[in-house]
Amino acid sequence: MTTTHSYEVTVEWTGDRGSGTSDYRAYGRDHEVLADGKPPIAASSDPAFLGDPARWNPEELLLASVAQCHMLWYLHLCAAAGVVVTGYEDRARAVLAVDATGGGGRITGVVLSPEVTVADPADLERAHALHDDVNALCFVARSVSFPITHLPHVAGP
Repeated sequence: MTTTHSYEVTVEWTGDRGSGTSDYRAYGRDHEVLADGKPPIAASSDPAFLGDPARWNPEELLLASVAQCHMLWYLHLCAAAGVVVTGYEDRARAVLAVDATGGGGRITGVVLSPEVTVADPADLERAHALHDDVNALCFVARSVSFPITHLPHVAGP
């Protein structure tokens, strides 16, 4: 039996500078990402596309989703395997390739580089190997068409 879950967000443009989109440079790219009962996420486009560098952009939010989903599934797999994780930090990276014509582009790959600390040094090998199982389970990884590479570093206390 398949179970479904629905998600809803609102994206509200806040970049009207008084003349709307009368010209490509006339409007701001600022917007908020909203969901009921949650604080808004201040967002914009990448600064290369006239966005505000102080706000989150869609590419960063996509990268964060991939990294979050990987972490959450990884922690689940570790708990199920009896591997006690006491620390996890990922410095994830994504590459956006923009078409030469400037008309579009795509994320061409993500590299996750989690730094994991486990309680028992005897679990280092198993903790490292569990990263390989995540892409088959992670909802976000299963939904994207670009490769996701894992370069984990696992250490003991």
